[in-house]
Amino acid sequence: MKTITFYSTILLLFLVAHSVWGQEDYQKKIEALKIEKQRIIEQEKDALKFEVRDINQRLEDGNISENEARMLKEEVAKQRALNIENRVAIVENQIALLERNKGDVLTLREIDTIYGDRMRIGLLIDGKPAITFNSNRWKKEIKYDRRTYSDFVMAIGLNNAIIEGQSLSDSPYKIGGSRFFEMGWQWRTRVFKNSNWLRFNYGFSFQFNGLKPDGNRIFVQEEGQTVLQEFEYDLDKSKFRMDNLVFPVHFEVGPSKLRKTERTMRYSIRDQFRLGFGGYGGFSLGTRQKLKYNRDGENVKDKLKRDYNSSDLIYGVSGYMGFDGVLLYLKYDLNPIFKDAEVKQNNISLGLRFDI
Repeated sequence: MKTITFYSTILLLFLVAHSVWGQEDYQKKIEALKIEKQRIIEQEKDALKFEVRDINQRLEDGNISENEARMLKEEVAKQRALNIENRVAIVENQIALLERNKGDVLTLREIDTIYGDRMRIGLLIDGKPAITFNSNRWKKEIKYDRRTYSDFVMAIGLNNAIIEGQSLSDSPYKIGGSRFFEMGWQWRTRVFKNSNWLRFNYGFSFQFNGLKPDGNRIFVQEEGQTVLQEFEYDLDKSKFRMDNLVFPVHFEVGPSKLRKTERTMRYSIRDQFRLGFGGYGGFSLGTRQKLKYNRDGENVKDKLKRDYNSSDLIYGVSGYMGFDGVLLYLKYDLNPIFKDAEVKQNNISLGLRFDI
């Protein structure tokens, strides 16, 4: 009899303790929800201040009129007020649900399910999750304002040389046959915090500049000079190529579109005019010459990798203009093609650039 009374007392104490703990637990949840409600109001007010500041900046820059600014302010104020009303109502309903049921609320759990961009896998013991895996923990956080973007850059077009004392029309290199190719990666960073009209672009590129001599001529080195000479056999092809690694830097100007949501703010230059100007610097990766000709009835292909007295350091100016990711591209090497040459030659390229 005493044993039964002892166990009954223990059970009663356990139930009382469980009731007290449960009471404290759901009261803590209610207090946390009340704090969350206040944070919601502060968050929406801070967002409204940011939007109003942005509208004022656009007004100062002359992008909108005073009437447009007033209408925009009224619109964002209304939107934020509705956000507060809706979000606070959700929290207040959660508080009312906890108070009415004294914390004993049935909830749905995402166990072994895939929902939208979330995945949760778990093991239940006595109806409660013991082990869970939630993909949201590894999901990259979305940044509200991204100031830097990156693009793959590719360019292709005509290549030639500006030769001291003569015009481009008198160039010894074929206009259509001399071409260049460039590929690399660039980063684009907004210069000003609340405006995107000026961007700073920087990155790296591999340049392949080709020259095809007119006539039956090839490049040879003689007494410290690199010159064109007649070849002893009839050439099917003569091509000279310079490979460079450079680091372009450009300032880019042009309009953009501001797109804002509750979670993100983005400036888009899609379908917008762009103008870039700047330069590049780097070094030569090597020069080579390819020859194809017939010798005594035999087809011969020579690939000659030489120094050819070409410049080791590469530097120049460049610019582009166009819409979206298709741009007219011009670059000009300030360094001479050949060092210590009696007649100075500078490489020049004109083509299309694609920012992908």
